[in-house]
Amino acid sequence: MGETMSLKGLFQTLKKRVWLIMLITIIAAILSAVVSFFVITPIYEAKTQILVNQTKSDDQLYNSTEVQTNIQLINTYNVIIKSPAILDKVKSELNLKRSVEDLNSQITVSSATNSQVVEIVVQDSSPHVAAQIANETAKVFQTQISKIMKVNNVSVLSKAIVKKDVSPIKPQPLMNIVVAIIVGLIVGGVVAFLIEHLDNTVKTEQDIENILELPVMGVIVNIKEVPKVTSVGARPSLNSRAPQRGETYGS
Repeated sequence: MGETMSLKGLFQTLKKRVWLIMLITIIAAILSAVVSFFVITPIYEAKTQILVNQTKSDDQLYNSTEVQTNIQLINTYNVIIKSPAILDKVKSELNLKRSVEDLNSQITVSSATNSQVVEIVVQDSSPHVAAQIANETAKVFQTQISKIMKVNNVSVLSKAIVKKDVSPIKPQPLMNIVVAIIVGLIVGGVVAFLIEHLDNTVKTEQDIENILELPVMGVIVNIKEVPKVTSVGARPSLNSRAPQRGETYGS
């Protein structure tokens, strides 16, 4: 078999091993569906927003110097929100059966560029617990920041709520199945090419020409064996002949 394979040869290999490719793809899709629906725990998300502002006066709210000062404070606030000083109280208030480190890993704090709005996002296997943690974190932070930094410039813009038709953010079964199908097709194709490349058996005249570099002069086809008559009575007699007109067989 040659070291290189033409485009036609590639398609022939795919066609010959299409059953293997489809089998691998189907198995990958089934495994992905089983894992997505029955193994992975659904994760829900809840978020709340807080506003960092020195005062509630409209004049100061839109003062450029004041806004810039508040934006610089946000990076510090983002760290404080996830600190043990805040999360310990959140854990205690909600009576959560988890460590502060685990609670910290569930919370993400972010803010848009040049924005005074800080978003607290919480992920949990229960949408109601996620909403409670998000709201309690914002509440505790708003209370404690005045004690920690001696300022009162935080207000809650929106609280986390649980909608009736809430859906988990992960896993996404359909997306996982589509990815599994694509991966299955790729893996199946690679396996098919490897099997074809590692197969050194001679199957066709083309294989002989490639190996010996000699033209094929002829091909001997398989001849089916004619069945032999084994019954003596079924064999025609050497002296027997067909009756002629007017003759009959007799003793």
